Amino acid sequence: MESFLKQQRGGESVLDLSPRSTVGGGVEDVYGEDRASEDQLVTPWTFSVASGYNLLRDPHHNKGLAFSERERDAHYLRGLLPPVVSSQELQEKKFMHNLRQYDVPLHKYVAMMELEERNERLFYKLLINNVEELLPIVYTPTVGEACQKYGSIFKRPQGLYISLKEKGRILEVLRNWPERSIQVIVVTDGERILGLGDLGCQGMGIPVGKLALYTALGGVRPSACLPITIDVGTNNEKLLNDEFYIGLKQKRATGKEYYDLLEEFMTAVKQNYGEKVLIQFEDFANHNAFELLAKYGTTHLVFNDDIQGTASVVLAGLVASLKLLGGTLGDHTFLFLGAGEAGTGIAELIALEISKQTKVPVEETRKKIWLVDSKGLIVSSRKESLQHFKKPWAHEHEPVNNLLDAVKAIKPTVLIGTSGVGKTFTKEVVEAMAAINKKPLIMALSNPTSQSECTAEQAYTWTEGRAIFASGSPFDPVELNGKTFVPGQANNAYIFPGFGFGLVISGAIRVHDDMLLAASEALAGQVTEEHYDKGMIYPPFTNIRKISAHIAANVAAKAYDLGLATRLPRPADLVKYAESCMYTPNYRSYR
Repeated sequence: MESFLKQQRGGESVLDLSPRSTVGGGVEDVYGEDRASEDQLVTPWTFSVASGYNLLRDPHHNKGLAFSERERDAHYLRGLLPPVVSSQELQEKKFMHNLRQYDVPLHKYVAMMELEERNERLFYKLLINNVEELLPIVYTPTVGEACQKYGSIFKRPQGLYISLKEKGRILEVLRNWPERSIQVIVVTDGERILGLGDLGCQGMGIPVGKLALYTALGGVRPSACLPITIDVGTNNEKLLNDEFYIGLKQKRATGKEYYDLLEEFMTAVKQNYGEKVLIQFEDFANHNAFELLAKYGTTHLVFNDDIQGTASVVLAGLVASLKLLGGTLGDHTFLFLGAGEAGTGIAELIALEISKQTKVPVEETRKKIWLVDSKGLIVSSRKESLQHFKKPWAHEHEPVNNLLDAVKAIKPTVLIGTSGVGKTFTKEVVEAMAAINKKPLIMALSNPTSQSECTAEQAYTWTEGRAIFASGSPFDPVELNGKTFVPGQANNAYIFPGFGFGLVISGAIRVHDDMLLAASEALAGQVTEEHYDKGMIYPPFTNIRKISAHIAANVAAKAYDLGLATRLPRPADLVKYAESCMYTPNYRSYR
């Protein structure tokens, strides 16, 4: 991946530490603040101790009925609460009981978001202790529907909205956010939300959901997380004509206007928060995603979950599946349906891992990987008309127009779907994979569930139970011929929380491909024999905090090895250090 991005940067590597930036976070004084005179107006920030009614309205400190008798006296809460004193555990039990009364997932999502705005610690306590049940609610697939209806369910802001109206004042907007010590920013422009397309400003549900998982699964403090939506308009006519739409009602800005706004944003983030703040690009369209990652990879700590996070979690599943498939990664042939951010990102990381294992140049290992896009198999005769990120995958082969013929021609051992189009792994395609392979590996990764290339039941039924299956969104276990098959979920939530946490605890200042490989290896290492016996290639989410600690430790170790870590001295035991740094949502006692 780095080798491809280097070409776009004119040969500049993340290890070169570009002279366009400094470790201290200093950047060009775009806003003239360093030269400000005393007669210029400044903001007088003040803080006070919350008490009484205000304390009950502060989600960071509110405990509801769990305030003790002493706390009720000390903080003027007498009479503002019923007399009973509850425990956090009882509150959790009560909320989960109430939540399970809802039949519609979106209603559960709204209830969870309202809890987060009312009682932050209880929200994260629930999410951590009931992760397998609640992950599909706060993340994919329900978050997709929430984004589609975000204008209707919007009640109060959960992050920062930066639109074209704020051009020239983005630093000022960042300073409107009440928290000062930000470690992780997730930012979207809403152009490619999951497999749902352009949702404009309503894409805010994605940064909010991702950062909830950074805290619950990765251990990053909620106060250190900042969701941001950059609103440059939308090309979605339905939204433009919707009276309840909450964003700019104009067509998307493109070209210089778009990139100038992004440049101001990236400069302002570093000026306000320093060099070590992680900026995660989320759900940007292909043509912008690669450009932004290439442009800012050498000057900022940036990470694209759609390109790099997806690649890392899929590689982990592939490495783990070798125990069931046999052979090495280099022994297998890979065929992708979809050649966008996710597809090419995964393909490049697979090629890098094979290159690392075999010492063969990545240009050669790419030849084990084939991609199909909307026009058919990507081959060398199409090279002139291909987008730049597809060109490395244009191999010598006669043209093939559809996926079924590509399967028959390439004879892959692994079929991976990143197309964003549902039902594209047809019965004929899956049966062709089963005819070629004793144990075909089928990964239907598109989100949400409605866009999955095939279901778990279809994959197992059409291969007579021989398939090893994983998907992007969750599927229930499948009963077939008296045997229970547990489908894997190649969910980015396995990787990005622990990966980001590893960057934070090491004080990393850049992201390198070797860190992604380290994250994949850590995740694959958490799959046990018990999991393999059930056909699983990913560990269950019930152990996700432990998994995230191991991923964070591996990523941090690689950051130290590469000289990209600034938090010194290096801890002797990085796993224990990661665990000790993790946020815990238990209630605190107040003076």
